[in-house]
Amino acid sequence: MTTPEPPIPARDEDDLLAAEYALGVLDRAERARVEMRIRREPVMAARVAAWEMRLAPLNADYPEVRAPNLLPRIERRLFAAERRGWLALLPGFVAGAASAAALAVVLALAVLPTPVPPLTATLAGDGSVAFAARLDPTRGTLRLIRTAGEAAPPGRDLQLWAIGPEGVPVSLGLIAAADTLRPVAALPAGVVLAVSLEPAGGSPEVVPTGPVLATGTLTAAER
Repeated sequence: MTTPEPPIPARDEDDLLAAEYALGVLDRAERARVEMRIRREPVMAARVAAWEMRLAPLNADYPEVRAPNLLPRIERRLFAAERRGWLALLPGFVAGAASAAALAVVLALAVLPTPVPPLTATLAGDGSVAFAARLDPTRGTLRLIRTAGEAAPPGRDLQLWAIGPEGVPVSLGLIAAADTLRPVAALPAGVVLAVSLEPAGGSPEVVPTGPVLATGTLTAAER
């Protein structure tokens, strides 16, 4: 008689769910539920951001391809027949096209998402290093600029973490340059960003193992 396997801890299930969301393999209902959790749970948002960052290098295997210009071919098929009398219909056609264009503009303005203001944070601590962070929720990017201090010493790496109200740190990856731009999921105001000094390659655990050198809280940027 085999012993049943223990259930997967909730934390591992959330990590798997975040990975599936980042890969785009969830169905519409599941994706909607995850997006609701991302808006309400900073830790879940950070988990998704971490997976998006891990999977981002996969895009390098698929170079951008310019779409062919199909307009000439479409025009030839539509207007290859006799065009006699076409000019007589031109005024009505122009008026109809103008109305359609105006309607399209109105509809486009109605469905455009409301821009979300950026969030910023100043990360400081013991004085050895400091960073300025800017999160753009509309573009889904986080920019981190080192404003003081130097890169990590040989054999060590600086690692960025997001800490929500639950106090659970979630890795956002290594800080490899003085100016870093990375894709992230939306993080709400109040999330704490932290930088720790870790072994080369990052923390061997799911939490920081080295000293935390700088922290800062994401707040709405002043306009």
